[in-house]
Amino acid sequence: MQRGRRKPDWLKSRPPSGSRFTAIKETLRDRDLHTVCEEANCPNMGECWSGRDGPGTATFMLMGDRCSRGCNFCDVETGGMEALDPAEPANVADAVAEIGLEYVVLTSVDRDDLADGGSEHFAETIREIKRRDPGILVETLIPDFAGDPDAVDRIVDAGPDVIAHNVETVERLQWPVRDRRANYEQSLAVLDRIDRTADVHTKTSLMLGVGEYDHEVYRTLGDLREVGVDVVTFGQYLQPSRSHLDVFDYVHPDVFDVWQRVAEEEFGFLYCASGPMVRSSYKAGELFVEALLRDGRSVADARRHARAAGGD
Repeated sequence: MQRGRRKPDWLKSRPPSGSRFTAIKETLRDRDLHTVCEEANCPNMGECWSGRDGPGTATFMLMGDRCSRGCNFCDVETGGMEALDPAEPANVADAVAEIGLEYVVLTSVDRDDLADGGSEHFAETIREIKRRDPGILVETLIPDFAGDPDAVDRIVDAGPDVIAHNVETVERLQWPVRDRRANYEQSLAVLDRIDRTADVHTKTSLMLGVGEYDHEVYRTLGDLREVGVDVVTFGQYLQPSRSHLDVFDYVHPDVFDVWQRVAEEEFGFLYCASGPMVRSSYKAGELFVEALLRDGRSVADARRHARAAGGD
């Protein structure tokens, strides 16, 4: 374990800045909205929000800033959840329009305290964004909803363009990395249901540096392809505080490059974002657009598909 060891140079990042970053931050504050970028202290916030090389990516976190679960890797506060804000779906859609985002990522805290896990609230936010502009591409990073297939179906029926759910780590390490209410088979079942019921791209993410072995990562990639996952990302786990899970190892960037090649060339994932500072929604819009172009599709094709799915 790496407690007390200095982070290597490749994990250093610049603080976020720039006029677009400031404008997005002010819009979020004015509408009392949360982003996982801020709540989880993401190191890529400035880079993603600026969108210098393509559509910027901001990840809105729905249903409050407190989670019903206590994963040992996550910096989001646990417990003390408040009632859902019925104005949040419209506020998020208004913020998306005001900022001018062409690609939106929606995620949420876990809300095991709600009968439907908050799935209808999540779905309504997707619909509000699509109602304003059906051509906006929406990626959703959803919880497991305690394995409830009806909750997953509500997300699918709302018509997002990408649906992500993170397995976070290899099967052996699900605990102590994740809350005990989450597990590997349940997450695979969620991804499998999405693949079987929706014409969307599916996505997941894994952290490295929590004690996994190479053969376990390799097996996980195979399991993900078996349930139809199209996109996978790898990033370095960083300990948010001393009360969180220790870092087992700082994985060298060359290793991340190897996993990207294995995922794309051997397993056939549409794309793999892999690097020490990569997070699930890292430059999601830019990378998705690049993947579409490599796959022989244009962004215009994707927007036409989005409009058709939205009934426009």
